[in-house]
Amino acid sequence: MNRHINPLRAGLWACLIGLSLSLLTPLAQAERLKELASIQGIRQNQLIGYGLVVGLDGTGDQTTLFTFQSMVNMLQQFGVTLPQGTDLKSKNVAAVMVTATMFAFAQPGQTLDVTVSSLGNSKSLRGGTLLMTPLKGADSQIYAMAQGNILVAGAGAAAAGSKAQVNHLSAGRIAGGGTVERAVQTALGQGEFISLELKETDFITASRVVEALTKQFGVGSASAQNGRVIQVRAPLLRDERVSFIGELEALEITLAPAQAKVVMNARTGSIVMNQAVALEACAVAHGNLSIVISAASTISQPAALSLGQTVVVQSAQIDIQKEPGQVLLLPRAAMLTDLVKALNSLGITPQDLLAVLQALKAVGSLRAELEII
Repeated sequence: MNRHINPLRAGLWACLIGLSLSLLTPLAQAERLKELASIQGIRQNQLIGYGLVVGLDGTGDQTTLFTFQSMVNMLQQFGVTLPQGTDLKSKNVAAVMVTATMFAFAQPGQTLDVTVSSLGNSKSLRGGTLLMTPLKGADSQIYAMAQGNILVAGAGAAAAGSKAQVNHLSAGRIAGGGTVERAVQTALGQGEFISLELKETDFITASRVVEALTKQFGVGSASAQNGRVIQVRAPLLRDERVSFIGELEALEITLAPAQAKVVMNARTGSIVMNQAVALEACAVAHGNLSIVISAASTISQPAALSLGQTVVVQSAQIDIQKEPGQVLLLPRAAMLTDLVKALNSLGITPQDLLAVLQALKAVGSLRAELEII
């Protein structure tokens, strides 16, 4: 009997098989160089200043001496001299610290967002106005001035003897409240080379960046100084260098496999892993908690007179005992996720879970970087 294969059906099966294989095959992750590295010399600068907030509805500083001194100094600048021994108590004024981030290549006249935080015992900065405050850099030079109405992202309500408050009211922001007065000089247009600084030290990523740069700009255009810094030959003319850096940041780099990492919050007990983490054989005793991770062999034997072969599969199992007679047996691959689920089902505390993970890491059973936050 002849069997005829429908070409349309055969093509459909081929597409389905190819789609299944593509879903099972991990795709190489590629990112722009802009997300992986920064240009040396192009950076932000932190600014800070001390000022006064006025116009508060009786929620300002109550008994802070530095607020009183600041008010006296401010009034003297406007020609107002207070008599000696004057007890100036104004609940509508608060001393604050003003902070801002000055972005790279900021020019005089551009605006910045500033954050205003109470320094004294003010109850709320809502409705206040920040008076003109100089913002200084790490070199004590003034780079910006801040002033404006404060927006406090909090809400308070009181009714029938109950009081509810959302967020805290002792800090707020002023959108565009800072004005740049001095630019920070950068060395972007000087020298024959520019340096790329990877955001994370990784020798594989550094070598792949050099490979991509060499393929794009030619041999000798880039060299890795170490696992973080890459030196790139750039045009000398400033406008050509800007275009070159734009093309440089648009290059796509295939990332190296990330290192296995486990992050645990010691307060809440939450655990985050960036990939599946296996556990090696070990035994841990913590108080009345006993954990044994051991290897196990599963034999798969075919039926008699069959053409199959006997296969021995190596796996692992986890035995957990908290109290006499209370044992959890996980006869499968020893994965960290299984261990955490089992321990949570026993109701152990985050401190006990942290102690177990640290013990597993100490004996080498946990093959991942453990970070406690």
